[in-house]
Amino acid sequence: MSTPLTPQDEIAALISRHAPRTGDYTTAIGNLSFHRQSSVTESLFHAARPSVAIIAQGAKDVTLGTETFHYSRMQYLLTSVDLPVQVRVVEASVDKPHLCVVLGIDIADVAALLDSDSVAQQKILPATRGISVSDVSAELLDAMLRLVRLLDKPGEIATLAPLIRRELTYRLLNGPVGARLRHMALASSQSHQVGQAIDWIKHNYCEPLRIEHLAGMANMSMSSLHHHFKAITAMTPMQYQKLLRLQEARRLMLVEQIDAGTAGYRVGYASESQFSREYSRQFGRAPMRDVGQVRAQLAGAGTAYSVLP
Repeated sequence: MSTPLTPQDEIAALISRHAPRTGDYTTAIGNLSFHRQSSVTESLFHAARPSVAIIAQGAKDVTLGTETFHYSRMQYLLTSVDLPVQVRVVEASVDKPHLCVVLGIDIADVAALLDSDSVAQQKILPATRGISVSDVSAELLDAMLRLVRLLDKPGEIATLAPLIRRELTYRLLNGPVGARLRHMALASSQSHQVGQAIDWIKHNYCEPLRIEHLAGMANMSMSSLHHHFKAITAMTPMQYQKLLRLQEARRLMLVEQIDAGTAGYRVGYASESQFSREYSRQFGRAPMRDVGQVRAQLAGAGTAYSVLP
């Protein structure tokens, strides 16, 4: 008789089965995806969304500004706000590939759960980094495992997946870094106000950025916006907008294969020379040279450019 798999080994086996080759895989369950990598990688810039990412095998570094967060097997990365980050797989091989499951988080679902006394009475922290690492609890792993198992029972997804997602959100809220999620969902908190500013920049990054307008829209003073924005994102609003512009220009050149001048213009740069200077300063190479290097790197790894954490 074979020995039953531990929950840790079972979720790794399920991810491996649903993600049989290097790459990123969406699933029939909304906002649930798998990621497999068979070798270590160089750093790539990604747009991280509010999500929980659990590593079932291997390890990864995620860098926000100058701060790097390392997480490995049976640890999770919680992202509570949209953030431009650098991601590098640091432990992976053909025999033991990096395996990760990511579930997107809807902050509205978090807000709905705050009516629960057991959640709402938890201590609310001041605005802090919108990204953190913690160990996976047995309860969190059990809920994620039950969600992933639903992929083998597609007829049950519509009914059971929303219930398990709610349980996962509850487990995160009551976990060691759940205060970050609570703070983002409370309309009166600085984190929520900064989240509104981030959302505006994300949808209007091509437009000129006026700090007084952004602060007024977030119902904050300019000094308060600057302080709390940097506490959460590790950068100023101007730096955040610039990085979003440069990341999107890089994506346009890689995916849509347009030239550097057109990419710069489409993300809001009026001067091609300024775009080239800022791009080179951020990515270490001139735009088209950098794109060629990234294409070669992705081809060597057998994967595609994505914005997934």
